[in-house]
Amino acid sequence: MTTTELTATEMSATGMPATEFLIDGPDDADITVILAHGAGAGMDHAFMAMAADAIAQKGVRVIRFDFPYMRRRKVEGRKFPPNRAPVLLEALADVLDRAPVSGKVILAGKSMGGRMASLFLSESASRSNDNSSDANSKSVAGYVALGFPFFAPGKDKIADNNRGSHLQDFPLPGLIIQGERDNFGGAEELAALPLADNIQTLILPDGDHSFKPRKKSGESLENNIARMADGIAAFADTLK
Repeated sequence: MTTTELTATEMSATGMPATEFLIDGPDDADITVILAHGAGAGMDHAFMAMAADAIAQKGVRVIRFDFPYMRRRKVEGRKFPPNRAPVLLEALADVLDRAPVSGKVILAGKSMGGRMASLFLSESASRSNDNSSDANSKSVAGYVALGFPFFAPGKDKIADNNRGSHLQDFPLPGLIIQGERDNFGGAEELAALPLADNIQTLILPDGDHSFKPRKKSGESLENNIARMADGIAAFADTLK
């Protein structure tokens, strides 16, 4: 893994100092995955590190970054809630503009990061259809979600009232990887959702929102992370 820190003079569109990137995988890869973190943990969380390493072992370049609120948490040493969606979307645009990618780009994210990535791509495509230029969306070849947060845990999981309604008509090929028992929407709920024809799904056996299975299942987190990486590598091959 390498770390790339942008200079303090390179300010992001959010007004925060541009983030450093954590980079795994080859410099000359055919595919780069830009991986956004979830709401509660940043780019250096154990899950993010494990996922990035597994994907990189498939010959894919992986670039991680922190959203502005997470950078602020680390600088000031106290918790802040996630930024509102417009700020997160601006941050994604900034990362796409600055990240040292190689080859085609897959925009990906864990939980909230995956939802924001999908909204960014949907909105970018909508702007392009309105004849406005959007270089960022044109540089992205595909989309991956790791545990998409379709429903709030503990709430009724009604297909017509989910956070992924924009995925019914999606501008790019996509892959949603979901734990079978994900309390934000597991295998049963995912099967009932009307997703676009260009979105594939991959269910990880007995996995929760972080893909961790129960011990009694006979599965393991390591096996599910390996399945995740295999799925992303196969999806990436279709984009080359």
